[in-house]
This record gives sequence, structure tokens and C-alpha cells, in this order.
Amino acid sequence: MVSFISGLIILIVGYLTYGKFIGRIFGEDETKKTPAITKEDGVDYVPLGWARIFLIQLLNIAGLGPIFGAISGALWGPVAFIWIALGSIFAGGVHDYLAGMLSVRNDGATISEIVGEYLGEGARKFMRGFSVILLILVGTVFMTGPAKLLANLTPNMITLNVWLSIIIVYYFLATILPVDKIIAKFYPVLGASLLIMALGVGGGLVIGDYQIPEIAFNNLHPESLSIWPLMFVTIACGAISGFHATQSPLMARCLKNERDGRKVFYGAMIAEGVIAMIWAAAAMTFFGGTGELATAMSNLGGPAGIVKEISDSMLGIVGGILAMLGVVALPISSGDTAFRSARLILADIFDLEQVASKNRLKLALPLFMIGTLLSQMDFSIIWRYFAWSNQTLAMIALWAGAAYLAKHNKLHWIATIPATFMTAVSVSYIITAPEGLGLSVTIATVCGLLTAGGALVWFLVNNNTAVVSKEQVKKN
Repeated sequence: MVSFISGLIILIVGYLTYGKFIGRIFGEDETKKTPAITKEDGVDYVPLGWARIFLIQLLNIAGLGPIFGAISGALWGPVAFIWIALGSIFAGGVHDYLAGMLSVRNDGATISEIVGEYLGEGARKFMRGFSVILLILVGTVFMTGPAKLLANLTPNMITLNVWLSIIIVYYFLATILPVDKIIAKFYPVLGASLLIMALGVGGGLVIGDYQIPEIAFNNLHPESLSIWPLMFVTIACGAISGFHATQSPLMARCLKNERDGRKVFYGAMIAEGVIAMIWAAAAMTFFGGTGELATAMSNLGGPAGIVKEISDSMLGIVGGILAMLGVVALPISSGDTAFRSARLILADIFDLEQVASKNRLKLALPLFMIGTLLSQMDFSIIWRYFAWSNQTLAMIALWAGAAYLAKHNKLHWIATIPATFMTAVSVSYIITAPEGLGLSVTIATVCGLLTAGGALVWFLVNNNTAVVSKEQVKKN
């Protein structure tokens, strides 16, 4: 219990202290007019209050990520608490904040354009293709997943394809309609539900007769899978996730004041860390241990069954309703914004304004044609690459943030250090993972560290900033 409570306190203190420090280093300026004001168009650039944006941002970046990822990561035991807490504060929060605020400073630009601005034209072209493909994959899988769940819960006459059609229609509307018509209306409610469900489970753990395990650095995974680098990829949402970099620009176009950036971008990441911490603790505690958790996942059909079992037990009927809302509605909330983000990236690529509905249709229709076709395929193999792609995107976004800070003579190490770490994670993972080269963890680790070290040296040489003086820190 001490480790769990300490982890939650660390997250909150991290927001209040390190989050404030990050905002000061970046140089938030409440006198600057944001894109929501200067480019207001009633479609994507729509000024909204920070509290509403926070809940929308939380749902955009979270979905089921901090629940399913945390449950899977709980198989390694309490060491997951360390990664969730430190990852959220020093990596994920910095990543999301910089992605959002750099979008604000660049007229609401998408992540591919931000990367191109600070890492060069080659990086821009790569990120354009990479991010669009990634977003289509996310959107497509979050079509089929919820459709299958709904088909299993409803009469046989309502088939999988019927639910798939309904979800596709909803996705299409959420992609092309102004942001305040669907997303800004329903997402705050779903975001609040996500928090309520997590806090209810967290409260049940604290007041109930549960023995939450304490921090241990030993590997408790039933299959003895290596902590490095697998856990750092398994727990993505809830620590750091590249998908967030594609979502932050959506809300950057709605932020009315730069001073609210820390609350929205850094704050939503910390809130996601709290949710992940709670579900990781619940998963490794509720069934009696990591071995029992693995058995329960097998018997209950994976993380979705774990969520329902825990929610029903701790929260009763209300918990069951919230669990189903989470299992069905939350992935849908990630799927629709994935397609919306893809539309905006394509709009940047083709320099196509999006006020006219016909221009939105020009981009959305091809996206949904591809997504619909892919939804009929077996995604089990392709989707295995998403975990690596997701953290690779996070790595690139952090390097872009570091480059911006270095360019403006600011303390770039706040982004450089996590960027270097995530480079080691991504390279090590693809070398040792079954979907990668399948080599030993030792070889993968050596290659990952060498690549990360090389990337750091390249960055410092190209930015001519190996050292930041005390005067620069004080100035920031």
C-alpha cells in the first residue's frame, strides 16, 4: 500500500513542481494570442475553456491505453509503479506538453510539421507518412475491436458488420464536423467517467481488504519476460505514448491562453498516470498475484474481462455499467480522433484549408475507404508493430522538442534526456521482440544504448549545445 500511495503522491507533486518548471523553461506567455483566437474558423480552431479542453485531451490521449496497458504491465509486478510515476513526470508529461505548446507556437501545426520545422525536411516527409499510417491503423483497430464487443453483447441479428457500419458512420461524422459539435459535447462526459471509474477502483483498493504489493525490482512476470525493454513499451499510455503527439495539436487549436497549456497537456498526462497507477495496482492485487492475474486474463478474455471483473466487484452495478462504457466507448473515442488527426495532417501536406466542408470530405473519404477495407483483414500481426511504432513516434517528438529548446537557447536537457532514453527503448525493443529481429536481450540492449548514445552526440554536435550554462538556466 505504501508504494501505491507514494506513487500517486509523486505524480501529484510532480505536476505541481516539475510541471511548473517545464512551463517556466518553455516560456509560457499569456500575452501571446493563440491560434484558437487568431485562426478561429468554427471547425478545428474553436476557443474552449481549459477545463473542457483538459477532459477532451484526457480522453483523446487515454481511451483504454492507461487501463489495458497498465493491466498488462502489472504482470511484471510493482516495478511498474516506478515506470508509471517517473515516466509520466519526466517523459510523458514533457512529451505531451511540448507537442501541444509547439503546435500552439506554430499556428496549430500537426506533429509531422512540428518535426519538420525543428528536425529538417527529411524528418518532415518521414513523419508525414509514418504518422498517417499509424493513425489509420489506430482508427481501424478501434473500429473492429468495439464492434466485436458490441456484437457479442447484442442479439445475433445485429451482426459484427452492422455495428462496424454504425461505428464507421460515427467516426466519419466526428472527423468532418466542427470540433464543438460532437467531440466537445460528449468527450468531457466520457473523460469524467474515465476518472470516476479509476477513482472508484482506487478508493476500493485503499478502504478494502487488499494487500497491494510493495516496490520490488525483481521480475514477477509469469513468463519471465524481460523488464527491459518490454515493460517500457507495454505500459505506453500512462507513462509516455507517441500517439499523444498526434492528439495534442487538436486541443492546441482550441487553447485560449498559453498559461493553460500546463493544465491541459502536462496535466492530462499526469491524470493518465494516476489512472494507470490505479489499474496496475488493482490488477496485481485483486487476483492475488501476477501468476493469478495471467490466469485470469486467459480465462476472462484479456484485459477487457479483467476490467469488468474488478469493476463489478468493487463498484457493483454502477461499476459494471462504467466498465462496459469504458470497454466500448473509450476505444471509440481514440479511433475517431485518430482519423480526425489524420485529416489534419493531410491538410497540412496538401495545404488545403478545412473551413469548406468539401475540402474536409476530399481528405476524409479516402481515409475511410482505406480504413473500411483494412477492417475486413486480420490485424493481429500488423497490430503487433503498433507498440514499437508508438514509442518510436514518442522518441521523434521528444527530439523535435529538444531541438526547439536548443534553438531558443533554453534548457534542452528536459527533452534530450527522455529522448535519449526512448531511443534506447525503441531500438532495443525492435531488436529483441518476436515481431522484430528476435535477438537476445543482451544484444538488443547493447545496440539500443549505442544508438541512443550516437543520437545524443549527433544532436549535441548539430545543435552546437553540449553544455547549458548556469546563466542560461537562470534566464529560462
